[in-house]
Amino acid sequence: MKKEENIKLGISIGDLNGIGAEIVLRIFEDNRMLDFCTPIIFASIKTMSFVKNHFKLNINLNGIHNVAQAIPGRVNVLNCWKENVIIKFGQEDKKIGAYSIKSLEEATKALKENTIDVLVTAPINKHNIQSESFKFPGHTDYLNQELEGDSLMFMVSEGLRVGLLTDHVPVKDVATHITPELIEKKVETVYNSLKQDFKINKPKIAVLGINPHTGDNGVIGEEDDTVLRPTLQKIKASGKLVFGPYAADSFFGSDNYKNFDAIIASYHDQGLIPFKTLSFGQGVNYTAGLNRVRTSPDHGTAYEIAGKGTADVNSFKEAIFTGIHIFNNRNEYQELNKNPLRFSKRKI
Repeated sequence: MKKEENIKLGISIGDLNGIGAEIVLRIFEDNRMLDFCTPIIFASIKTMSFVKNHFKLNINLNGIHNVAQAIPGRVNVLNCWKENVIIKFGQEDKKIGAYSIKSLEEATKALKENTIDVLVTAPINKHNIQSESFKFPGHTDYLNQELEGDSLMFMVSEGLRVGLLTDHVPVKDVATHITPELIEKKVETVYNSLKQDFKINKPKIAVLGINPHTGDNGVIGEEDDTVLRPTLQKIKASGKLVFGPYAADSFFGSDNYKNFDAIIASYHDQGLIPFKTLSFGQGVNYTAGLNRVRTSPDHGTAYEIAGKGTADVNSFKEAIFTGIHIFNNRNEYQELNKNPLRFSKRKI
């Protein structure tokens, strides 16, 4: 297993008109962070020097042209472009969106090739990244295409983990997307992630209902009774500790969530509103289910405060530590399960 300082942490720089670049440099202005990883920022030395000077940061940047040139103990910037980039903090700009995708594509390539160990993605603007060559609603869908496995948006913090059956799906389409096959796949992904990424041997998982009050016996929708409940019973019969469906409106307020290792919500806002209410500023978006480790902070580009030097670094810092932690846990899990002991019968 790698020592922490030798873990190569790739960072895609996100929307340069937002708060991502500021946060990244402010985090690594603290040299103690270099004890935990070797950071590699996918951008350009010119661009990051502009950000450094704008915020008057005391940080030395090491420009490189490939990951192999990264130096431990330094803040490395891999040059993904040569031209000057005009940054206008707080403004949405298609050209800036193109640079955020260029950074993401280069970082993902390095992740696929195992030249970096963990990827942490700074926030993008989902509107200005769209083009003929990039038609994804966000990071998760793109990484699901590029990496092996089936992705699941898994929001994690101290004492709370929330996964989703459906993520970037319009509310009017949620019920039709939730099938027995999808439920089984997502529960399996959460279950496996809790075991290998978080070292929980017997995970307890709660699943929230699709309709208000889980349908009230069909009065407010039938999907909970006809699709969700029987599928969960089937999964539970296989030996997994899966419970539900629970009515979502009272589940978090009653502190019931504290009885479980993870909660699976039926749709985006059902899970993310309580998660961000309870964990905002400390939460991490982890893409579970893939063969590589990717995390991100739980906030967006925050144009309204971009360039002002007031952005909170905590969520991004947690994303870094969570990514490293999961990388180490996963390596340990794979090592322990690589060569299981085989007992042979012996004559006595």
